[in-house]
Amino acid sequence: MARKFLNGNLFAKMFRGGVAYLRAHVKAVNDMNVFPVPDGDTGDNMMMTMEGGAKALSRIDGESLDSVAKSLMDGMLLGARGNSGVILSQFFAGISKEFVGHEEVSVEDVGHALKKGIEQAYSSVSSPKEGTILTVARESVEYAVSRINDESTVESLFKDLVTEMDASLKRTPEILAVLKEAGVVDSGGAGLKYIAEGFLKILNGEDLETLEAEAPQTTSSAVADIDFSKFGPDSVMDYGYCTELLVQLMNAKTDPQTFDVEELKAFLATIGDSIVAYKTGTIVKLHVHTMQPYKVLEYCHQFGEFLTLKIENMSVQHNETVEKPKEKPHKRYGVVAVANGDGIRDLYTKLGADEIVSGGQTMNPSAQNFLEVFEDLNVDHIIVFPNNSNIILAARQAAKIYENAQVHVIESKNVGDCYAALSTLDLENENVDEIIEEINASMSEVETGFVTYAVRNTEMNGVKVREGDYISFCDKQMMASEPEILDSAMKLLEGMNASECDIVNIFYGKSVTEELLDEYVSKIEEAYPDIEVQTLDGGQDVYRFIVVTE
Repeated sequence: MARKFLNGNLFAKMFRGGVAYLRAHVKAVNDMNVFPVPDGDTGDNMMMTMEGGAKALSRIDGESLDSVAKSLMDGMLLGARGNSGVILSQFFAGISKEFVGHEEVSVEDVGHALKKGIEQAYSSVSSPKEGTILTVARESVEYAVSRINDESTVESLFKDLVTEMDASLKRTPEILAVLKEAGVVDSGGAGLKYIAEGFLKILNGEDLETLEAEAPQTTSSAVADIDFSKFGPDSVMDYGYCTELLVQLMNAKTDPQTFDVEELKAFLATIGDSIVAYKTGTIVKLHVHTMQPYKVLEYCHQFGEFLTLKIENMSVQHNETVEKPKEKPHKRYGVVAVANGDGIRDLYTKLGADEIVSGGQTMNPSAQNFLEVFEDLNVDHIIVFPNNSNIILAARQAAKIYENAQVHVIESKNVGDCYAALSTLDLENENVDEIIEEINASMSEVETGFVTYAVRNTEMNGVKVREGDYISFCDKQMMASEPEILDSAMKLLEGMNASECDIVNIFYGKSVTEELLDEYVSKIEEAYPDIEVQTLDGGQDVYRFIVVTE
């Protein structure tokens, strides 16, 4: 069937097809990780970002192009994880903006929207790098749009798009030397190609339902059990209700573009506290502690319809020894840090982090995860430490959305960066720019190296990596690949010029035994007698040792 126009129903079907086809190839995308370490998660990040859009679609009545576009844009921006996921969400946001307000669009309009998607995707990255998902998207869109003519159909446009995506993806190793050295193509670009292929398969009438059913599904968290003994017929309602809503503003009830969140906050202040409310596109997210949750529903229903509702009796969540929750006292600064491992989480908290976002390798948090943590703060400035280069863009995306405080995302890329910054952080300074300068200066004083095992054979920086060996690297520079873990760990220190350092901090992971740790420390003290060695049970998953030199 040759289609000259794209409507909402078709766009939604294509999107779901893209989700299904990507889901079936997630492992293949994950396995394209440049570094041969067990942390390939590009496929997972892109999948969860797409699922954010799919979940938003499932909450709307009808599938007009306008509503589909708005839902996809909001769902993907909030659900975006990892660099490729954030870029993907921005690509679709740029496309969707061009569809808003339309019931259907022509092939030429779709081509224009794709070009707008490219512009927004590139603008979302401070230093766009070619040979990545950006290149694959740009080259394929340029090629497909250049071939649009009077005979073009939606099918022919996406056929051209997929054809050039395949060719562009194969060229990525010639653009990025690290891909060629690792023997892989760009994983983000591969994920995008699978999505586009899913779109095309739907256009060609293929049924992807069976494919989707056979693919692994994302699991959802189970509903917590309720302890009914904590609130009985003689209990007194002291704590109120924790009330959270996600409201879709409706054109039939209000003007979503001019809706004033401040007026909503003012109303909530008359019936409750611990208030957080912000608007993303045409969706409002709010949180309030109140004795009268029905008034929140009644007020908000004037302006839209509820996407999600959560009302919890806070007395059930507390026993008699717990004081009534109160709004946190206002202060100038709040610190948020991403951490993986109980020991690292505890360290960051002791060093002054107000909130911890769970995440790291293989578990990149979404923009929504950051927003939920921001809600718990009552500050003017939020300083965020992503602590992983693949989390920075999601943190920045959340920072753009959040309106209740000024959010400053630090380009911390690992445990060492955050440890150094928090250890010297001075929040008495009223000048936030000076604080950020001091943070960057502190991070420049440390180096961070990693020890884990290799998941495949490759060669990097002249080091022949063998699957199953223990590898060590610092700042993407491969230092060693050895059958014995301590041989690799010692070569790491040599590569990090440990002889010129004063302190070596060792964060050891879950699988490291006390005997192995003691042996490592002894080897360091023997090889570098003037260095002070400090150890911490980080409890991290992927890396046996994270080594921070000062």
